[in-house]
Amino acid sequence: MSRFRLPFIALLALGLSASSASACRLALALGFDVSRSVDGADYRNQTDGIIAAFANPVVRDLLLRPEQPVAVAVYEWAGQYRQTLLADWVLLDSAETIDALAQRIETHHRVDNSLTAVGSALVYGRDLLSRAPQDCPWHTLDLAGDGQNNDGYAPARIYAEGGFDGIVVNGLVIGEHDPEVRAWYERHVLHGPGAFAEYAVTHAEFADAFLRKLIRELTEPMLGMTEVPATQG
Repeated sequence: MSRFRLPFIALLALGLSASSASACRLALALGFDVSRSVDGADYRNQTDGIIAAFANPVVRDLLLRPEQPVAVAVYEWAGQYRQTLLADWVLLDSAETIDALAQRIETHHRVDNSLTAVGSALVYGRDLLSRAPQDCPWHTLDLAGDGQNNDGYAPARIYAEGGFDGIVVNGLVIGEHDPEVRAWYERHVLHGPGAFAEYAVTHAEFADAFLRKLIRELTEPMLGMTEVPATQG
């Protein structure tokens, strides 16, 4: 049984465009690896970690305290043509919308279990951010993964195609299956000023790493930055 009991109208909010509501300070696209290296237990750790982070009082305070909320979209990715949108853009401007997003993630049934197409995951996140609320000055794409690209175009090819101006790409790297994946993400995936990667040695550490990463992403755009980053080209 779901741990979130919300009215139907709260769930409908996840299908509404955030551009129709108040201004936001950050558009955050979250992409999670569901390739074949992520088994059922790993996937449960991932899902539970995401839900726990959105229930964390520090995260909720960061989301709800500012006058301008954060817009979030969530997707899963695996092979070259295997991306699934879990939640389209939603403004997390109330406890109800945060809980509705968590419920959507909790009740989602995993679709893919294929190869690891990091380049395609970047393209999907880039295109998702291209239709983020227009009044969000900060655009961040966050990819969580446990392996290097083995399907489709490499990240370097994707970045060379353009469209990432004004987008910061961060990572959440799980090193359980590949000891080189952290260095690979740092060389090939991170993009933009201030980009960083949080690291989890195993999938069991995903929740702590995701919480650290999310708090950092929600905090840094508020730390006295006065210049608005370049808009997407």
